[in-house]
Amino acid sequence: MILVNNPGNWGKIYSPLKHATWHGCTPTDLVFPFFLFIVGVSIAYALDRNKHLPETHKATLLRIVRRGLTLFALGMFLALFPKFEVDTVRIPGVLQRIGVVFIIAAILFLKTSRRTQIWTTIVLLVGYWALMMFAPVPGIGMANLEPATNLAAWLDNTLLSGHLWKQSKVWDPEGILSTLPAVATALTGVLVGQWLKKPSVEAGEKIAWLMVWGVICVCLGLIWDLHFPINKSLWTSSYVLYTSGLAMLGLGLCYWLIDVKGYHRFTTPFLVYGVNAITVFFLSGLIPRIMGMIKVDTAKGEVDSKTWLYESFYTPLFSPINASLAWALTWIAFWMLILWVMYKKNIIIKV
Repeated sequence: MILVNNPGNWGKIYSPLKHATWHGCTPTDLVFPFFLFIVGVSIAYALDRNKHLPETHKATLLRIVRRGLTLFALGMFLALFPKFEVDTVRIPGVLQRIGVVFIIAAILFLKTSRRTQIWTTIVLLVGYWALMMFAPVPGIGMANLEPATNLAAWLDNTLLSGHLWKQSKVWDPEGILSTLPAVATALTGVLVGQWLKKPSVEAGEKIAWLMVWGVICVCLGLIWDLHFPINKSLWTSSYVLYTSGLAMLGLGLCYWLIDVKGYHRFTTPFLVYGVNAITVFFLSGLIPRIMGMIKVDTAKGEVDSKTWLYESFYTPLFSPINASLAWALTWIAFWMLILWVMYKKNIIIKV
């Protein structure tokens, strides 16, 4: 997402680095659900010991809520900075959704059985489908999936009017109702994490079933797409199945290559980013805002420092679309350098 969120020119971006306009799915649309999926997997590992110690549940619940609210607060800070316009600040957001989903998924893992988690996932997906496809939209009419007139958009605009995504104004891609199927995405990860932790199951069998269920979920998502289209902004149930299936396939492949076959050398850059993932996501959103506040006098007038750097060192050397990509790749390299130093010094900032 650092690559996607930091082009040199928003009007010059390669198609795979764009979100789908509405229905459909691009490689960029896989990043967020993959992250929520692996959050779910990590919950199963991080909280497994606490789950079997009821006397620790109260303290664990407090930690869960504190971590989720911290993520929400970080997202709100990014939304407010630098103008801090509280009256029009966007309340939903990526970090906000991660925080909310983490709290719900972690509590469900801690307090319920695997069977209950499976049924909760099914109810969330089927219930969301039923609401979006059949529930009339107040003041509008029949159920629909149009950007500004669907049920999720109506709820967002009713409860958070004036505090939504500025590009749409009347709906939000991280809105209230679509957070329910996002919880289901994390729960698929929780279920996978519990399967991977089973000591009685051989690695080969774990990988085989990961691949089988990955293919099943992808196929179910594509079939459901015919009636309830794959759509990231709505986080449709078909989108959950499709992306969770792909995440299972990706995790199965990584498990086989890294844990079974022992190929570790190529993983270091990903590990360097992964151990401080929230930190780099937050800072990579903050720094460009700060650069926008720093002005530089040029022959064409005053411009912000980001524009000056981009137009001085990138646009003269590349075609417009490649200059935009080169700028984004520079950000990847810049953060890699910082994170590598942090990694070598064992500096891990935990939220």
